[in-house]
Amino acid sequence: LLLLDEITSALDPQLVGEVLDLVAELKGAGSTILMATHEIGFAHRVADQVVYLHAGRICEQGPPGQVLDAPEHPETREFLRRVLR
Repeated sequence: LLLLDEITSALDPQLVGEVLDLVAELKGAGSTILMATHEIGFAHRVADQVVYLHAGRICEQGPPGQVLDAPEHPETREFLRRVLR
């Protein structure tokens, strides 16, 4: 089990790509990964499940296409509107 918390937050764009490629490679090799990230595109491509937390509680969870493309909750929609500008 690999626990990752905002592992790209202080990296330059080139390193972000390299780190995310490594995470995707680990997942492809069968690793179980729990990752907190604002890298929405990466989460959409690689995650099996996405959980959106708001005010310390689970607000929405499900497959990436459901949560990131068609969120049910206004808090999730507002967050995505802000980060996907």
